[in-house]
Amino acid sequence: MAADSEPESEVFEITDFTTASEWERFISKVEEVLNDWKLIGNSLGKPLEKGVFTSGTWEEKSDEISFADFRFSITHHYLVQEFTDKEGKDEVLEDVIPQSMQDLLCMNNDFPPRAHCLVRWYGLREFVVIAPAANNDAVLSESKCNLLLSSVSIALGNTGCQVPLFVQIHHKWRRMYVGECQGPGVRTDFEMVHLRKVPNQYTHLSGLLDIFKSKIGCPLTPLPPVSIAVRFTYVLQDWQQYFWPQQPPDIDALVGGEVGGLEFGKLPFGACEDPISELHLATTWPHLTEGIIVDNDVYSDLDPIQAPHWSVRVRKADNPQCLLEIADISHALSKLTEPAPVPIHKLSVSNMVHTAKKKIRKHRGVEESPLNNDVLNTILLFLFPDAAFEKPLDGTSSTDISNPPLENEEYNLYNQFKSAPSDSLTYKLALCLCMINFYHGGLKGVAHLWQEFVLEMRFRWENNFLIPGLASGPPDLRCCLLHQKLQMLNCCIERKKARDEGRKTSPSDNVTNTYSGDAGKSGDQLGTDNLKDMDKEKGEVGKSWDSWSDSEEEFFECLSDTEELKGNGQESGKKGGPKEMASLKPEGRLHQHGKLTLLHNGEPLYIPVTQEPAPMTEDLLEEQSEVLAKLGTSAEGAHLRARMQSACLLSDMESFKAANPGCFLEDFVRWYSPRDYIEEEVIDEKGNMVLKGELSARMKIPSNMWVEAWETAKPIPARRQRRLFDDTREAEKVLHYLAVQKPADLARHLLPCVIHAAVLKVKEEESLENISSVKKIIKQIISHSSKVLHFPNPEDKKLEEIIHQITNVEALIARARSLKAKFGTEKCEQEEEKEDLERFVSCLLEQPEVLVVGAGRGHAGRIIHKLFVNAQRAAAMAPPEEELKRMGSPEERRQNLAADFPPAAGRELILRTTVPRPAPYSRALPQRMYSVLTKEDFRLAGAFSSDTSFF
Repeated sequence: MAADSEPESEVFEITDFTTASEWERFISKVEEVLNDWKLIGNSLGKPLEKGVFTSGTWEEKSDEISFADFRFSITHHYLVQEFTDKEGKDEVLEDVIPQSMQDLLCMNNDFPPRAHCLVRWYGLREFVVIAPAANNDAVLSESKCNLLLSSVSIALGNTGCQVPLFVQIHHKWRRMYVGECQGPGVRTDFEMVHLRKVPNQYTHLSGLLDIFKSKIGCPLTPLPPVSIAVRFTYVLQDWQQYFWPQQPPDIDALVGGEVGGLEFGKLPFGACEDPISELHLATTWPHLTEGIIVDNDVYSDLDPIQAPHWSVRVRKADNPQCLLEIADISHALSKLTEPAPVPIHKLSVSNMVHTAKKKIRKHRGVEESPLNNDVLNTILLFLFPDAAFEKPLDGTSSTDISNPPLENEEYNLYNQFKSAPSDSLTYKLALCLCMINFYHGGLKGVAHLWQEFVLEMRFRWENNFLIPGLASGPPDLRCCLLHQKLQMLNCCIERKKARDEGRKTSPSDNVTNTYSGDAGKSGDQLGTDNLKDMDKEKGEVGKSWDSWSDSEEEFFECLSDTEELKGNGQESGKKGGPKEMASLKPEGRLHQHGKLTLLHNGEPLYIPVTQEPAPMTEDLLEEQSEVLAKLGTSAEGAHLRARMQSACLLSDMESFKAANPGCFLEDFVRWYSPRDYIEEEVIDEKGNMVLKGELSARMKIPSNMWVEAWETAKPIPARRQRRLFDDTREAEKVLHYLAVQKPADLARHLLPCVIHAAVLKVKEEESLENISSVKKIIKQIISHSSKVLHFPNPEDKKLEEIIHQITNVEALIARARSLKAKFGTEKCEQEEEKEDLERFVSCLLEQPEVLVVGAGRGHAGRIIHKLFVNAQRAAAMAPPEEELKRMGSPEERRQNLAADFPPAAGRELILRTTVPRPAPYSRALPQRMYSVLTKEDFRLAGAFSSDTSFF
């Protein structure tokens, strides 16, 4: 026996039944999440107000749980609301049914226009959904569905949670949910049916009532009355009587100053197609009871005209094609900024410029030119209106014929966008290139126009014609770099023109004529001492006077006075003191400086003619700052940096010495920087009060840069000095910069101008419609754009965001115009009716669904009714074959032809009642069933409550 028992002891095993299974772990995780979210117990809120599902704020919390290796997401959806005080809640806590059961009977929020599907079907303010985490996962088998539902039931029972808990089953597109809600002694089961084809007996109210009553299975006779809410939705798709007013552009039309019906310099605006695709009319009977109405397969009392409530929503066309050119820029950006070279070999801009230096206008054959000659000439005349007049050979009559700037908020928008003024050449060029890219030749057309533009710039430089559409003065650093470059070229043309005019006059007039332009400016700037001091601080940028002047070419403007220059130079070299210099002949005087006199000889102090500081563009300033930064922080580097920045100071000192022979540094400082000359009242030997002046402390510092420059400066008038601003070299640099720009670079440079133009166009169009929501969006666009465009190289993604915002605004305005045309707001003779209609149209744009005041009998209701009637008449005029295909029996055809409305596209019904279930002595609990019927979809969503204590 002992031998037999040994093998038995070897195979002895103990099974541990306390180990949790995967199912138990899943239930535990659900309970843990419900506890974390504090969804335990009953939380009563205030009764739901009308429309709160749409106007209120919905929030959600999510977590992830898993059943074995299958992941689920669990999400809590809830309407943000204020809870009632706890004292009142505790008193009725035992007898009250859960909040969600009460909401099943609430009629204030039937058919919300915008809400979660479970909110629409069951009227819930709070619920939890468990769904497969991955989009392609689905719970398909019946056993798995039942397992999940059992898990939900156990978790609700264990935690005491009274919030409905749903499980999503089948594929996600079907939106199939089953769920449960538990309370003290009560339970509600949420069930659903979803079919593709509708059984004939359920297409009307009487059949649905049969389903509802059979599902309830109430033992009472007679049954309590069933409350019914009905909504029929009619769709208007055919706008036969309203053609879309936007005319499509005629690409082939070529009119002087106008191409394709679209003026150059103005971005086209509007949608090419009707931006409103459908109008949905919902006719609602909110409170009906069984027995009052008849709706079966033979007859129906539910006439939409008689419905007490009408509400309308519009369906917008998906991404309507709009005319605003900027819509194409995002695509152009992605194409243009690709690293691959642009395949334009024959029309390469730089090649064209180099081969066309002798030929100002290069004539090519029509087959080679991307741009038609008529189009090209129209654009060039638009960009350069002065070209329409005969240019004289001497090139002296070119003037800036641009409009005077408008000092208003819209005009100054270019400061925020870093673009260019809306009346400038750069702005016009951006719009023309945009139109060319969209309508005429695309990328090759852009390259062609740019080549012609660069040739025009060189022609104007060589022939002394100022560029129109640019503000005079140095480059405006608030504008885009391309605009600054064009302003720099204009400065060069202005200097060259003044110099050439000076050479034509007699030598004796050089002082007055050569600098007539500059002198006027200097006179204005030197009107006060402080302004000159500010000019000094701005203008001390340039090259030194000693260390590298040999490597620079010396420019002498008046060759006839060379001998005199040599004499003055030699004298000043030999005679170091002011007494010897006093014998020199004064030159380059502009005018006398008030009553000031020279300190040592009492002669009047004259303001000299000085050179203008060299204008700079932002890239030159950045380049110069890099050079100065590379000099380091050593004493030698700092000294060298100061000398580099003091070229303008040295030039002004030399001019001052030439105009005031015998002057001292103190005289110069009194004019140039009055704050550095300190005057005090002192008593002299005779006891009289006199003024005594001396240089400031910073001027007395050893090896002071001002003192060093004064000792180095020679008495040379401005007209004989080396130019601070070499206009020839700078102009060639600008022209080369323009010549090497590729279409991608142009898009980068001019995009701020195009965005600026689009914003102005949108503002202009909005002002005609007066849509408050659009005004807010435009302000946001301006704020966003000003932040993005101020960076040197904004990201493509951020630029596309701005473009997308602008196109959305364009579509909004187009929708407003479409609705105004359809509802005939302009045709209303009575002011009150017109205001009501305009208010109705603006609400349609901003709200998901708008209530029609007066339903079918109100002013808007009559218009909507007429729209449907006209659409029905148009449909009735269709060929008989098509009619027969659409309609089955002759009776149906006759009925539809006579009806004002088409068959309802959607039929929604909500049936509610309160009955004891499952036994006659059970507690009376809410029952609800929602039904929706469309052409391809039939859904029943039922919430059936039962008493779990008395059954």
